[in-house]
Amino acid sequence: MALAGDYELRRFRPSRPGEEGYAQTRDWIRAVGAGFYEERRSEDLVAKTAAALVIDDRELTGAYQPGPVPVGALGPEVPVATFATFRKTLNAGYGVLVPAHLVTAVTVRTSHRRRGLLRRLMTEDLARAKSDGVPIAALTASEASIYRRFGFGVATAERRVTVTTGPRFKLAVPTDGRVEAADPGVLLDLAPSVFERTHRVTPGSIDRQERYRHAAAGLWDRDGGGEDRALRAALHFDADGTPDGYVTYAFQGWDHEPHTMDVRDLVAATPEAYLALWDFLGSLDLVRRIVWNEAPAEDPLAWALDDARALRALGAQDMLWLRILDVPAALEARRYGADGSLVLDVVDGLGLAAGRYRIAVDGGTARVSRADGERPDLVLDTAELASLYVGGVRPTTLREAGRISEENPGAALEAERMFAVERPAHCLTHF
Repeated sequence: MALAGDYELRRFRPSRPGEEGYAQTRDWIRAVGAGFYEERRSEDLVAKTAAALVIDDRELTGAYQPGPVPVGALGPEVPVATFATFRKTLNAGYGVLVPAHLVTAVTVRTSHRRRGLLRRLMTEDLARAKSDGVPIAALTASEASIYRRFGFGVATAERRVTVTTGPRFKLAVPTDGRVEAADPGVLLDLAPSVFERTHRVTPGSIDRQERYRHAAAGLWDRDGGGEDRALRAALHFDADGTPDGYVTYAFQGWDHEPHTMDVRDLVAATPEAYLALWDFLGSLDLVRRIVWNEAPAEDPLAWALDDARALRALGAQDMLWLRILDVPAALEARRYGADGSLVLDVVDGLGLAAGRYRIAVDGGTARVSRADGERPDLVLDTAELASLYVGGVRPTTLREAGRISEENPGAALEAERMFAVERPAHCLTHF
């Protein structure tokens, strides 16, 4: 049986149809689709996907099996494992955008698992990202049990909400601005600018990739296979008539009881735009329920409704996972809610970020230095430090969960004050 070191790793940039290397890109895309049990993509969809990968400036990695391939099996040109990365920014709070190394399209073919391929792909890639000077890595996980062993921690959560509309739906406060129905096509150009404003005011937000604007405009359906003819859109305009929010949604059909509208995307740069868009959704004629799968875990809508029981939510589930690559660089890059000083003993199984560090915050700005030999205030894994990074969880909660060891009484509460961000963390970007 071949072990991870026996496979050939090929790292390459994607190509469009007609360009050199497109066949390799096409085979890699098909391998990713097979890894996530998607329907076989048409040639047109593969070409469309390849073009988006080029625009995102992704680096693709494939693991190719050694030796001859049995007759009838997938050919040697099809990778048995896939991995991709690209660079975006992470909002670390207070409008500070930090460079982030995004990991995506991670698959290993069933017949080639348990050979160390994922560990080789991940450890080599994270080491390369750190050497490039990127302070933090990020991913969204299809399985929650995979990535903690590589130092990733849950940083934001989302939840599915079901909102009863009709007579029960009423906001307790008036909304500002104006909401108008729109042709989804306008979002091809407008969605990125609205999202950029939202990204800059939302801790935990990650820049979006190319496919999002196509989906918002109805040019890609949920499966990426073609035009989304069911999609509708509405825009929120502020007092100056500038769009600062949008929602896209689709009707589930007259045979679905109660009549339900499915929110595909809801992006709002201000709290006023967020509530106004919900007020618009709640007033849709003949509709009695709104469903959204990507609502924030801490949702102001629940507190804005006259009848909070009109909103029902499933338990929050993990969304964005972060991984600290360089402790001083990551901690000095963000701002802080309170001044103070702590010594953190960071444990890292991969050795990328391990060490004892003093973080001293003055005027919201941190200075981080080695603290070898000093008594730590908190002992925590790099996964827990990542979970704290954008304010997605309280340090006191992690202490009570046994994930943080408090060596100095009161240190977790001090960390809670220091690491606080200006509003609840939320990430609207899946990748």
